Amino acid sequence: MDLTGARWHKSTRSDTGTCIEVAENLPGRVHVRDSKDETGPVLTFGPSAWRSFVASVTR
Repeated sequence: MDLTGARWHKSTRSDTGTCIEVAENLPGRVHVRDSKDETGPVLTFGPSAWRSFVASVTR
């Protein structure tokens, strides 16, 4: 998976060092990683799956 050009951002609600980062700028996919391990594994979601996930955790 080529993540060259991914623009990672943290939630505005994150505290120091215990958060995930999300890259939504690459076509057709949303990528998620642990902010403490930038070279570690990345989860990849389709846009509709990501929207469903976010909706379920923000209720």
